[in-house]
Formats: sequence, structure tokens, C-alpha cells
Amino acid sequence: MNNKGFVYLVGAGPGDPELISVKGMRVLREADCVIYDYLAEKSLLSGFTCELIYVGKQGSAHTLKQDEINSLIVQKAREGKTIVRLKGGDPFIFGRGGEEAEELVEAGIPFAVIPGISSFYSAPAYAGIPLTHRDFSNAFEVVSGHRRSDADDAEDVNFPEYDPEKTFAFLMGMKNLSHIREKLVNERNFPADIPVGIVTWGTRPEQRVVTAPLSQIAEEVEKANLKPPAIIIMGGVVSLRDKLRWFDNQPLFGKKIVVTRTREQASKLTGKLVAMGARVIEFPVIEIKKERDMSGLHKSFGMLKDYNWIVFTSQNAVNIFFDELYGYGKDVRSLGNIRVAVIGKASGEELKQYGIIPDLVPEKFVAESLLEEMAKHEMKGKRVLIPCSSDARMTLTEGLMELGAHVDRIHIYSAEKPSSIDEKLIEEVKRADIVTFTSSSTVTNFFDIISESSAFLASIGPITTETLVEKGYTPAVTAEEYTIDGLVKALLNYYS
Repeated sequence: MNNKGFVYLVGAGPGDPELISVKGMRVLREADCVIYDYLAEKSLLSGFTCELIYVGKQGSAHTLKQDEINSLIVQKAREGKTIVRLKGGDPFIFGRGGEEAEELVEAGIPFAVIPGISSFYSAPAYAGIPLTHRDFSNAFEVVSGHRRSDADDAEDVNFPEYDPEKTFAFLMGMKNLSHIREKLVNERNFPADIPVGIVTWGTRPEQRVVTAPLSQIAEEVEKANLKPPAIIIMGGVVSLRDKLRWFDNQPLFGKKIVVTRTREQASKLTGKLVAMGARVIEFPVIEIKKERDMSGLHKSFGMLKDYNWIVFTSQNAVNIFFDELYGYGKDVRSLGNIRVAVIGKASGEELKQYGIIPDLVPEKFVAESLLEEMAKHEMKGKRVLIPCSSDARMTLTEGLMELGAHVDRIHIYSAEKPSSIDEKLIEEVKRADIVTFTSSSTVTNFFDIISESSAFLASIGPITTETLVEKGYTPAVTAEEYTIDGLVKALLNYYS
């Protein structure tokens, strides 16, 4: 890059964060500064440490005027930075991206445009309304539903002429809905009974849809209290809504679900819940802190040939163990003939990343079940290494010692409460429908942060449930299989 910097005009898509392009996501990660709009999904910026500047416009409430936004983009680029101008939908479809590009040309600043999925077709698609269909529509027309703010009083929306084989999509027209209806029926020959669909917050778990004939749509929207942002679709294709609706038919659609796992581990659960239509609030209540003093673990590395078993109680234990092992100058070959046991399936899958298939995985993913399985082997006189959390229960350690094993339990990490909590996030969590817990630590820390909750509580297994009960809460759901998949399945079974 040169000292003029570089600007990417990026379409963030309609709202579903997974609808941003691969290229758009890549340049976001490389940006020094992101200047983003009201309709650009905020979760796309989660965890970013670059400069983030919000310039959103919501109705008549503008953080900055467009001229000021243009100047800001130019100013930041002249600092020699890589700028991402993140805009909802597509930057060149009713997004004023063309005007921003003109400013960059005049300022001599290099730029690139990364198109985004536009809401005019994606929001209807998520509502089960295709813009074209051989039985209803062979073309579509996209119209701005309001005039520019500096328009002459005599100017009006550029209303289309009616064509029975077209679909009509209006953007930014909610405030003018009654006016649009009047003009279309009285001046553009639109039938009063043409089907109309209104989709608000399309592609997001907050999505709502109302359908009605054109003559009644304004009253139905008012009755449902729908607010912008919204897409207005008119035409025969709207009649397919009830038959083709899929997004808001999902079992967890619209549910606000809190995920309390660590930020690094939240993605798997988040992804599965989002796929079921949930609105996920990631609220990591634990941070994994590696122990500063690893001398005990390093001592065990020097005598690995003496161990008969290594037991891993969590994914974190697996990763930290091998990170330290490699740092010590050894690799998996040094485990030799040591047998490996894990408490759960997730830990077993994590081990496979290091080229190891566990010798023992219990049927139930709790320490008691693993102890039962290990008791089937001759443990007397055997040496067992358990690298684990300082918070791990003593069940396994004490049980193996009772079986005559010599156990080295070495604490290699702790699950601590985060040092800082976003107050706005806490308020959002308090309004959630469901809170999920994946360990006793998540329970303890959650209720240390939030003293009480009226949300529906879901537990990954009996040990976590036991901790919830000790706190005075009985979860509505406890997974039968003590895994992330089991937790999701339990939620689906409950709501189905």
C-alpha cells in the first residue's frame, strides 16, 4: 500500500453474518480501521482490535451527515491506513456507495468495491418469497420507496407502472406505505388485491413478516407494529409465502440464547443454534488461564516412560498438555506405550488433532463413568497422569487411588471469571430466553456476574445440573448425551 492508504467499500449483506462474502471477511480481518453503518451486522466485528467507527443512520437520526462520512473516510485513508467502509446489503444498491467512491476518486485514494448480498432479494428469500417464479413473475423491479432528503417538494417516488408478470420490491418505503398504496392504485393501475409482503429485519432471528392485499397492508402493518428496516414486495409470488416459508419455521427461531462457553470454544455451539434460527448472545463467563508454574508437568515429561495411563478430562487439558510437551522439545512419540483415556467425546476428538486415538472413552461422559471403565482394567500399582484444571472434581483421582493406582494429578490451568464484563452485554443477557451451561464453572461464574435469572436454563449434563440446583435453579433441560450435540438435541426435543 502507499501513503494514501486504501479503502474497501464492502457490502456486509442483509443481516445474517454468514452472508458476507469470503473476500469481504478477509479484508475486514486485515483492516486498520472499520467505518460501519447501522445495518451492518455488529457481530461481524466481534473481537476486532482495530479502530471501529460507527456512522449509522437510523431514520432521521444520523450520527454523521453523508458529507462528514465522506470526509472521515478520506481522512483515515490519508493516514496511510487500510480502511473498510462496511455497509449493509450491497454498497452500490441504494447505499450511497457510489457517492463515496466518487469522493475517493476526487481525493486520489485507491479503492476497491466488494459487493454484498442485497436485502431486496435475500429478505424475501428468507421469508419464503421468490422474486421470480414461472407461474407468477418473469421479471422484477426494484424501487426506492422515498425521496432523497434534499428533493424538491414537487418530486415524488418514481412509481412503476403495473405489470402482472412482474414482482415489485420497494426499499426504504415503510414510512410512505399509505402514500405508496394510494399512488399505485390510483395512478399506476395496481389492483387493490395484489398480494403484498412486508419483511422487517430480514435474514435475522428478529425477522417478522406480514402479508395482506395492497388495500389492507398499511393497516395490517400498523396492527402488527412493524418498524423499519423493511422490504416491501408486491406480486403473485407473495402468495407462495405460506407454502415456502422456512426460516421462521425453524424450531429455535427468534429465541435469544446465551452461550456461556469461552470465546474460543463458543463457535461450535453458536453455529448449531444459529442454524436452528436462534439469536445467539455469546457471553463467555470463563477464561482459560494456563498455570504459571508448569514445573510439575515438565517433571512428568521427564518420566513419561514410567506412566501406564494419561487421563484427559477436557479439551483444554489436551491442548495445553501438548503445547507444553512440544515446548519441552518432545512430541507424541514420547508417549510410547502409554494408554490414553478421556472423559468425553469432545476431548477424544481433540486428541485426534495430535494423531492420537484414545484407548478409553466411557459411555457416559462423566468422571464416574470413566472410573467404572478403568476399574475393569488392573489398576493396582499402575501409574496414572491426570493433567487437569485446578477446579476439576476429585472423583477420578480418589477413585483410582482406591483401586491401588499411583496418581499424579497436575493442575495445568484454571477456568477463571473474565476480568472485565461489558455492561451492555449483561443487560442483553438479562433479557434472554434461554441460558446454556456447559460446565459447573460456567454456572458458578454466570451467577457471580448475574445474581438471578428468569430465563429458561439448559444444562449439558448431570454434574452441571447438580451445580445449578445448588445455586437454587432447576434447569428445564439436561442433555442425555453430555456433549454440545446432546445439548442442542435436548433443546430441539423440548421445543418440538
